[in-house]
Amino acid sequence: MSSLEIKNLHVSIGAKEIIKGLTLTIGAGEVHALMGPNGTGKSTLSKAIAGHPDYTVTQGDVLLDGKSILKMEPDERARAGIFLAFQYPSEIPGVSIANFIRSAVQAKLGEGEELDASGYYKRLYEKMDLLKIDRKFTSRAVNDGFSGGEKKRCEILQMAMLAPKFALMDETDSGLDIDALRIVSEGVNQLRGPGLGILLITHYQRLLDYIVPDKVHVMWDGRIVREGDKSLALELEAKGYDWVKKEFATA
Repeated sequence: MSSLEIKNLHVSIGAKEIIKGLTLTIGAGEVHALMGPNGTGKSTLSKAIAGHPDYTVTQGDVLLDGKSILKMEPDERARAGIFLAFQYPSEIPGVSIANFIRSAVQAKLGEGEELDASGYYKRLYEKMDLLKIDRKFTSRAVNDGFSGGEKKRCEILQMAMLAPKFALMDETDSGLDIDALRIVSEGVNQLRGPGLGILLITHYQRLLDYIVPDKVHVMWDGRIVREGDKSLALELEAKGYDWVKKEFATA
């Protein structure tokens, strides 16, 4: 079974250490929610796993199916099966969604392999129908003038087409109203299955009403300090994060 293992990970930005010895294992088919207040290192974790150059791993390891990915470039990690959905997706004026995703799918193929155009569009439309996305959507420029919900749906479509082993979803609920949150969550749930592990990063329990996690982890000061099931997220919703801070400070 495929797995993503994070072992005693330490990550710094410049001279500042953000992740301070984090250990977490996600199996294929599992959905893990990572919660915590701002500044605890949640987004840093996702970007470090994906290979963002601003983040330096100073200790520990990240293993994909038992093999370290830390020496891989970001594009190599993506081809190996890591997908990062950004909190604030970039706009790419002049590049259509269809062409953008086609280039990404082509990049995953082996050297000398060419993507079959008719097969690509057949699969693209199948995924769009599954996610209830109007086919006219693909002619629009990537995220250009999009609402928050449209940007996130575009990323879900990319994820569906790239079929990663593990998706790191960095605050997917950020900037979404209730209707957009429901629609995006339905898309994620359509893609759930034994071949996809998900790390769902969020501040709020409301997202977990729609995407029910197998496990919930609470992060504070660069470490995971509490773990449980969805009931832990409900407890955080009721109490806030202050009790976690107090318990960790006295631990």
